Amino acid sequence: MSAPVARYERAARKAQADGRIPALSVALHRADREPWAFTVGDSGNPGHPLDPGSRFRIGSVTKTFTAVLVLQARDEGLLDLDEPVSAYLDVPAHGDATIRRLLSHTAGYQREPHGDVWDTLITPDAARMLAELDRAERVLPNARRFHYSNLGLAVLGQLVAKLRGTTWADVLTARVLSPLGLSATTVETPPEAVIGYLVDAYSDAARPEPPVDLGGVGPAAQIWSTATDMAKWAAFLADPAVVDPRGQVLTPATVDEMRWPLTTTDESLWATGFGLGLILVPDGKRIVHVGHDGAMPGFLAGVYGRRGGEGNPGALGCAVLGSSGTAGQTNELVHELLRLATDLDPADITPWRPSPPAPPRYRSALGRWWSEGSEFVFAWHDNRLQARVTEAPADRPPAIFEELPDRPDVLRTVSGREAGELLRLTRDESGAVVRMHWATYRFTRLQEGFDGGPASAGREPI
Repeated sequence: MSAPVARYERAARKAQADGRIPALSVALHRADREPWAFTVGDSGNPGHPLDPGSRFRIGSVTKTFTAVLVLQARDEGLLDLDEPVSAYLDVPAHGDATIRRLLSHTAGYQREPHGDVWDTLITPDAARMLAELDRAERVLPNARRFHYSNLGLAVLGQLVAKLRGTTWADVLTARVLSPLGLSATTVETPPEAVIGYLVDAYSDAARPEPPVDLGGVGPAAQIWSTATDMAKWAAFLADPAVVDPRGQVLTPATVDEMRWPLTTTDESLWATGFGLGLILVPDGKRIVHVGHDGAMPGFLAGVYGRRGGEGNPGALGCAVLGSSGTAGQTNELVHELLRLATDLDPADITPWRPSPPAPPRYRSALGRWWSEGSEFVFAWHDNRLQARVTEAPADRPPAIFEELPDRPDVLRTVSGREAGELLRLTRDESGAVVRMHWATYRFTRLQEGFDGGPASAGREPI
């Protein structure tokens, strides 16, 4: 056993023991290693002892799948995120909530469907859930603040089902699970299901929790899965270009859009953000864990991928699934294992090798430029024109530009500073770039004031 694996196992064993979790299953997925999986405890299912193939409820991690289905529909032109849900689904109330607001939990929907579903453990089917929207509250004004809502994501799941002309479960299998090979992930309870427990706070007794089928609310929390499947899913959310290179599920650009923080979950801490169906947890300088936590009676889950940070091999995802509904260690361990993976077993360092020079048309644009009194460096790396402020921290990504094929000497900023803005090049009679305008700000080879006068001239006498 390697030293990193020994540390992973020890962390898992400690979480299981400290959290008093009857069954714990963990897995790591990364681009440069074979998947790692580990279990500790007892499944409670006599016919299926605990092993990496054991299935756990993943609860609200299900929402990340529903969010992906919504973005698929958007990319195919079936919906607009900024249109109200009533444009696509016949609802008796609250239809003015936009799809984007529902995905980011800022539409103000109450948390659960109408009725005391966690008392009765009876949830409405899809038709009834939608028909009873007029009996559910809008507990906050639209766009006021973050308010988590199972109801909101359940409505979006049924919207996707209607657009596709089938059930949410069938859309999920056909458009996400099958393309990514997540064969151990199901909507129905599988034979390998682990028993979920409520562990007594004052003794070592553990009471089995009743199974709950969520019916029409299924798109919010219904799925069963293994840690191995969920670690791969987390890796997809972090690095779709590696896990899904053909873009069968979503393009990297769309997943990047999902990861952009639209709200904080706590206005006084700013410690966690929410994008389009995804939780965003900062973990140090320019590092973020992206994914979701999950809870169902007798189960907790943490499924996150790691983006950024030194030693990150790419497509790094982790899942921690536990059969106790109260052990916070389940949700803490996933972040610890992601840190350990980069600290103890960092990615190999790829040797630098020379590449072809910049195309002749851009060579005169390389080097130092000035704008607004600040110095910038324009360079050619990875076959792209890039720019950065000289005083920027070394770990801040540069701005990256792409040519506009129909507009010579005009480029679009595709990432980094001023993303989306244009860069225009001005040339002299010899064809050399002598001036640039980026987001309309003038760039010159010497430091100039806004009036065009050189900074070296200093202040003119009065």
